[in-house]
Amino acid sequence: MTETLWLRHPAVCWTGNGANADNGLVVEGSRIRELVPAGHEPSGHYAHTFDASGHVLLPGLINTHHHFYQTLTRALPRALNKPLFPWLESLYPVWANLDDDAIHAATELALSELLLSGCTTAADHHYVFSQLIPRAIDVQVAAAKRMGARVTLTRGSMSFGELAGGLPPESVIEPEPVILSESARLIRAYHDPDPEALCRIALAPCSPFSVTPELMRDTANLAEEHDVLLHTHLGETRDETDFCIQSHGQRPLDYLEDVGWLTPRTWLAHGIHFTDDEIRRIADSGTAVCHCPTSNMLLGSGHFRGCDMHRAGVRVGLGVDGSASNDGSNMIQEARQAMLMQKLTYGADQFSHLDALALATSGGAQLLGRPELGQLAPGKQADLALFSLDEPRFSGHADPLAALLLCGAHRADHVMVGGQWKVRHGGLVDHDIQEIMARHKQAAERLIRRAAPA
Repeated sequence: MTETLWLRHPAVCWTGNGANADNGLVVEGSRIRELVPAGHEPSGHYAHTFDASGHVLLPGLINTHHHFYQTLTRALPRALNKPLFPWLESLYPVWANLDDDAIHAATELALSELLLSGCTTAADHHYVFSQLIPRAIDVQVAAAKRMGARVTLTRGSMSFGELAGGLPPESVIEPEPVILSESARLIRAYHDPDPEALCRIALAPCSPFSVTPELMRDTANLAEEHDVLLHTHLGETRDETDFCIQSHGQRPLDYLEDVGWLTPRTWLAHGIHFTDDEIRRIADSGTAVCHCPTSNMLLGSGHFRGCDMHRAGVRVGLGVDGSASNDGSNMIQEARQAMLMQKLTYGADQFSHLDALALATSGGAQLLGRPELGQLAPGKQADLALFSLDEPRFSGHADPLAALLLCGAHRADHVMVGGQWKVRHGGLVDHDIQEIMARHKQAAERLIRRAAPA
């Protein structure tokens, strides 16, 4: 018999679907076997118990937009206090010096941070390729496998550089045939469509100002052929809108539709600067959008219209975005930021802590096409996060679930991925975080030394 574990007596078990699991749940193998209502015990055999008293039990959090490599350039003086385009121009010369060791160290560190914050699934958007890292995604696959987190690794691309009127320097531009052939190779090598998959691949040209329309169309066709998702940045800043109108004669969403991307296969990062009509078109097309509140605030990009999108029927998830425009990889804090940002935009009574938690769990699962994740229910994957409220910040709380965000939780006590503990008592189970940090710091120092002066 597959060993079973009853996680019993949590302070709160929030299932994300209204189901009663006040007395916890039973994990069998990689899946949730049953929810246990208040006053009940499991209906069948269980081999072990886990005392969850004093903990808030949630579905594992789902991060739908990140740039792991950017953990290497946090709080970099040359990039401080700049809007998106100047910020990118200051960092591209640094990122052009990334190598395989740096990518591996950054992936390990980012996934460590995410796991420690209660995040069990992460989508990473890697779009910087050069002669030093022609196969960066292969390196990420190996690092993610070692960490044991679920990932959707997106094969990004940039083909429209400075000489052609784009933003990226020529050192990180790739020929489009290479981009397409590498994209197909990665799908064949690593994409796992199984519901229990730990690794999936998606295709992700960086943005409308860094690739050609031809590459966007060819990538959409390739994704259709292999049945994988599409991802890109869109609607992040007014500069992007101006660029699209100047270069393509269209607003960003019109351009996206013209190149065959306005489909249920696509999810967009940021999506701030959309009109009412564009939000309706996004909803009608089935396209999804990822909210990145901290990054949007740091770069002064604008207010995300989350409540309007929800009312229109848009699928919306949550992302921490790159650590160079967030300077952290913490999903529970990002849920708090989303709650505060939507309250500021719409009013205190229009967006609750429950809305933010749904964004960070089931919203992300829907966006990534992972119905087996994001909620606690029989048959779902046993991806769980347990947060202790035994900290000064929570002292005196009356509602444990609300306190999680209102009082600012920042670290999970226990985290499980597919029935396997990855975090116990606030620390990584299988890895030494000090060793991961030491390798990461060395990689960051090497990267900065190699970069040309600002």
